[in-house]
Amino acid sequence: MNVKLKLLILSDIFILSSFGLIAPIFAIFINENLVGGSLISAGLATTIFLVVKSSVQLPLSKYFIDKEKHKTRLLLFGTFLIITVPFIYVFSSHVYTIFLAQGIYGLGTAFAYPSWFSLFTTYIDKRHKGFEYAVWSTGIGLGTAVAAFLGAKVADVFGFKFLFFFVGIIAFLGFLLLIILDRIEFKEMLKVERLRKRMQREKLRRRS
Repeated sequence: MNVKLKLLILSDIFILSSFGLIAPIFAIFINENLVGGSLISAGLATTIFLVVKSSVQLPLSKYFIDKEKHKTRLLLFGTFLIITVPFIYVFSSHVYTIFLAQGIYGLGTAFAYPSWFSLFTTYIDKRHKGFEYAVWSTGIGLGTAVAAFLGAKVADVFGFKFLFFFVGIIAFLGFLLLIILDRIEFKEMLKVERLRKRMQREKLRRRS
């Protein structure tokens, strides 16, 4: 497994596992801690996230992401939007703020997910596709399983605001891994571009 794929998988484990801390108690938080909060509001918050993600993701992927060579930049942008969401939760007092956060979450996911999977299929070793996919899936599964229990425990002992801040910090660590990946990717792109220009100069010299 190459370094770029390891960074990609580790970042996803950090980010998805961190949000797994929130998932089991998100509806409780909205229902009991926010002005205008209710179980219906909790359902609507999830709907906003999914509608924004689904409506933006397809056209964004077809007309923008697939045409972009430097996909790590799009992944960084989408992930940055995603990791701001827990910090918005920290300062939320009204359910409308949560609705806004969910819209940002959906938009960030629409950028990040297609870019992530596009990079994953590029980095994966074609001889070990099943194993490397299993590494990612197992890491996400175990991370989310542990997070589901810990999230409820942390919220019960320290409160929701501490939990959301903690989630933001873990997700930010995943974001830092993507910055490292982007730097590696950018350096490789520069090398390829330099090689291309050198070959062009050599062709011109031979013709002359």
